[in-house]
Amino acid sequence: MTLQDLDSFCLQPEATIEDVIQLLDRNRQGVACLIDKDGCLLDIVTDGDLRRAFHGGFAVTEQIGTALPQIKAEWHRKPLTAPVGTEKQKLLDLLEAHHLRHIPLLDENGRVADIAFRSDLMRGAEHTIQAVIMAGGQGSRLRPLTENTPKPMLPVGDRPLLEHLVNQIHDSGIRKVNITTHYHREKIQDHFGDGESFDIDIEYVSEKEPLGTAGALRLLKERQGHILVINGDILTNVNFRAMVDFHQDHQAGATIGVTTCEVPIPFGVIETKGSQVTRITEKPTYRYFVNAGIYVLDPKVIDIIPAEGRTDMTELVELLIERDIRVVSFPITEYWLDVGRLEDFEKAQEDLASGEFKQSYRAATRNGNVK
Repeated sequence: MTLQDLDSFCLQPEATIEDVIQLLDRNRQGVACLIDKDGCLLDIVTDGDLRRAFHGGFAVTEQIGTALPQIKAEWHRKPLTAPVGTEKQKLLDLLEAHHLRHIPLLDENGRVADIAFRSDLMRGAEHTIQAVIMAGGQGSRLRPLTENTPKPMLPVGDRPLLEHLVNQIHDSGIRKVNITTHYHREKIQDHFGDGESFDIDIEYVSEKEPLGTAGALRLLKERQGHILVINGDILTNVNFRAMVDFHQDHQAGATIGVTTCEVPIPFGVIETKGSQVTRITEKPTYRYFVNAGIYVLDPKVIDIIPAEGRTDMTELVELLIERDIRVVSFPITEYWLDVGRLEDFEKAQEDLASGEFKQSYRAATRNGNVK
């Protein structure tokens, strides 16, 4: 790894949480090294650390050096490292023994010289991940645009919304995609074919009648490895691989991507105990985590989906909770937009034109925007 490459992985304690988010967005590996002014390793910051910070209400302006010990809490400890030049098998053994995905390699002075990644060392031997894109809906709220076109095939910029998702999945290192279809299914299949031109393996799950956002999973031919499920009307820069890693780290049956929704109340909110007023808050804004339509599932949970009829993902999640199967939330800090209404569709065009939504690397290179 060159010094220029290391610039995409290293920062100092004075950097803010926002700085770390941007760094992880650039390196796409879910890890950053916290170093001192001489380049010596102080600690590491993972994508999971940032998601915990988001859950804990930390401001993005807070310095990472101050926040990190609180984020890691009881399990905060000196990071695992190895000397630069350590043989590959020994590195892999260390990573497997400690259930880690990356290990900083230090020179004789304790400076970061390289980073070893389990994905590189294993050469494709990681757990299989397949993606499922739910693209069978009619998009009634987007009419008249969807009268003859399935909602995921509406253009955002110079390509269909669904193509942005496929490219994003490809950039996450996932090569197996299932697309569930129903409404105007032929237009999706004609565009993507078997996926060869997109360097990805695409299969189609045809719904004779709408089965819901979870019901169609019963039709999957293969159920090996983790299953990434995405609603087909989403525009996002979420790091899907980081979400799968988060799912594995938490040993969950299901992981739900969540984003923040703010609800302003235009009146003074009164809190009472009986008839006595205990507090008044003038025009507060309440913040909630809401379902972002992105999930990671253990393949075993598909057996819990009712065999007949329509089942939505929210119903499946309720079934998992009833059975005490672990369900966790993955806070989304990246760009995310549900393109479900006409005003959302217009915003998608504006965000792409302004650069607020960044196309995947693959889409950008096709357009000649990345050198």
